[in-house]
Amino acid sequence: MTQTVAAIIWAIGLLAWAAIRYPHQRHARRIRVVSDSRSLTDRLALGAATAGLAVIPIIYLSTGFPALANYVFRPWMGWVGLAVELGFLLLFHATHRQLGRNWSVSLEIRDDHRLVTDGLYRFVRHPMYSSFWLWAIAQAFLLPNWFAGLAGLAGVAIFYFARVGKEEDMMRAAFGKEYEAYAARTGRVVPLFKRGD
Repeated sequence: MTQTVAAIIWAIGLLAWAAIRYPHQRHARRIRVVSDSRSLTDRLALGAATAGLAVIPIIYLSTGFPALANYVFRPWMGWVGLAVELGFLLLFHATHRQLGRNWSVSLEIRDDHRLVTDGLYRFVRHPMYSSFWLWAIAQAFLLPNWFAGLAGLAGVAIFYFARVGKEEDMMRAAFGKEYEAYAARTGRVVPLFKRGD
């Protein structure tokens, strides 16, 4: 695999992300919000993820800046990046399908919101964040630049650590002991395996 093909794979991943997200975002706008926990911190964290996963890589691919941070691309990096990106897209799509009307781009509880605990959610509480971590890892393999390649990991880290605790507090407030029991048996983004499972 060449560096150009790897860059094209990254770009296709971005377009596929948008194609998966768009119909769910349109549908979500039509469902009444009953609780909104959005804040400036949440918006800034979302902006950091957007910058790291889209804006900085697009600038790098269109201008070559910052070329001083480039490193040698190896074909195996592209193949690993492709495999991880496919995993990201499959997980991202499945997460949206399983959340259905319960999904929101921000910290919101919607009308008739229910706690989803089946499918992927049997194993992890936040598979959407798991998919974003995979996307950032794929980017690190596909874009051989210390700044642009790793910008996704930095953006997702800011997004995740600024938001996941608040999201869980919101779910505890909405679902109480049901969420507590669910959280005790699942991992946040990696499956939780207990002895005897």
